[in-house]
Amino acid sequence: MKTAIHCFKPYDIRGRIPDQLNDDIAYRIGRAYALWLKPKNVVVGYDIRLTSESLCNAVTQGLLDCGVDVINIGQCGTEEIYFATSHLKTSGGIVVTASHNPKDYNGMKLVREDSKPISGDTGLNEIKAIAEAGDFPPPGTPGTLTRQDTKPAYVEHLLSYIDVSVLKPLTLVVNAGNGGAGAVVDLLEPHLPFNFIKVHHQADGHFPNGVPNPLLIENRQPSIDAILSHKADIGIAWDGDFDRCFFFDENAGFVEGYYIVGLLAESFLRKVPGAKIIHDPRLTWNTIEIAKQFGGEAIQCKTGHAFIKERMRQEDAVYGGEMSAHHYFRDFAYCDSGMIPWLLVAEMICKTGKTLSELVSERMAAFPASGEINRTIQDPAALLKKVQARYESSASAMDFTDGLSMSFEHWRFNLRMSNTEPVVRLNVESRADTALMEVKTAELLSLMD
Repeated sequence: MKTAIHCFKPYDIRGRIPDQLNDDIAYRIGRAYALWLKPKNVVVGYDIRLTSESLCNAVTQGLLDCGVDVINIGQCGTEEIYFATSHLKTSGGIVVTASHNPKDYNGMKLVREDSKPISGDTGLNEIKAIAEAGDFPPPGTPGTLTRQDTKPAYVEHLLSYIDVSVLKPLTLVVNAGNGGAGAVVDLLEPHLPFNFIKVHHQADGHFPNGVPNPLLIENRQPSIDAILSHKADIGIAWDGDFDRCFFFDENAGFVEGYYIVGLLAESFLRKVPGAKIIHDPRLTWNTIEIAKQFGGEAIQCKTGHAFIKERMRQEDAVYGGEMSAHHYFRDFAYCDSGMIPWLLVAEMICKTGKTLSELVSERMAAFPASGEINRTIQDPAALLKKVQARYESSASAMDFTDGLSMSFEHWRFNLRMSNTEPVVRLNVESRADTALMEVKTAELLSLMD
């Protein structure tokens, strides 16, 4: 029976419980995924939300009724599904998660073999159409359901990115936001010489301390307080499914994701000379400069995990980073991880003897940035045309990879439309001139009023 389904987004599935997503819709998605991909076996798992296990059971039943074998790895983060799909060499993977959405939401991220993402232009729309039509053949011989613990292999893989012998007894504040990160930190802890100060550590789908989203200013204070009171060397906070991680320095200052991209690019280029680094178009100069300095190649790619992962495969890039705190790794099936970045940053602090603020302050001074500024605009396309007309006569370069990027001798900006809402996102940076960056940011915002 045909049913309209409203939880499919450009990159994944996300909807309010129970009207936009429920067990019946999850079952349909399982069957639709199986009919579209025709997989032999699929890994499934679920995040810490209260409805996640039930939705995972429903999507599993849909797969089983299509004769697909299912391997359930239990409660996990998104990246654990990416890892398990490639590690176990299965035909695909499904994780039930809504990341940092409000607690009455849930969703799914789908991948195929080798953890390749399934998004709107690579099958998600077709899966939606099959799920809506509901024209499923009667269940035949069911697939088999097995449970497997992939965490030991996952933890071993995470540790392979660093040299544990160079690590020193740093004090780390870790804030899981009552999401799933805490369980993995606990598994890593015995292998590391760090003193972990744990904030909102226990998984709790009621989110008693607010939705786990460190981009919200109001969510940062507990991390800041813990860093200052424990004189910690670094602070780390994650979103609910921990595919993004956010950093605070030893002074409890929040470090923009843009500068972490540069730091990780440097880390990989020191280990893999001449490697390729993928970055998004929003803020670019620091990453390009670091790639040049350490003998690598910086390659620009459209914003969004599906685009970055595809380009990383094409280029065989060792690392890719977005200023939104998504970090991608060649040896992690070209997927994003919120655990690998903090291990690498901690290793850099130990190796260099520098604090995090020392590691990033020079780069922040060289390329001061506005941070992403969002504005609700009724006609975003018209705004982009107006801004282009205002500046194009003086621009030294113009790029349309993702929205509008314009470069000048001492500053540049990127203005792009959101994929999902009538919002434009502005990023401005300059060459070692904070005042110029601030003036130009104000100038662009006045055009957006």
